[in-house]
Amino acid sequence: MLMPKRVKFRKQMRGRMKGKAYRGSEVHFGDYGLQALEPSWITARQIEASRRAMVRAMKRRGKVWIRIFPDKPITKRAAESRMGKGKGDVEYWAAVVKPGRIMFEIGGDVEEKIAVEALRLASYKLPIKTKVVRREEVGESE
Repeated sequence: MLMPKRVKFRKQMRGRMKGKAYRGSEVHFGDYGLQALEPSWITARQIEASRRAMVRAMKRRGKVWIRIFPDKPITKRAAESRMGKGKGDVEYWAAVVKPGRIMFEIGGDVEEKIAVEALRLASYKLPIKTKVVRREEVGESE
């Protein structure tokens, strides 16, 4: 499971997910990417489940890049505990994903049909709407 080795502060406030992702919104490493269309917290478990689905679909061909990292601690109070007595313990880690963010990329020795299918299977493991995007070649838009 992905999580930070160490953090400066153990607990974080929830924050807001407003706006679009301008950083990390283009396919850089591979040929195909999975782009988020909604804002959400993606847990480390969901990232791992998506990664496994992609690797199995590609039958260990090609290469997978994970472009998000769960660095936000999500806390939860114990069930049936009374109010007060401080913030709960860290339950899991999550990555903050904004619309437009490329979450996963696939490249290398893999056919387009297989890569798109692998990303589609990975998207089923995520709680948000996504779309498969292709890398724009430099100079192709002219």
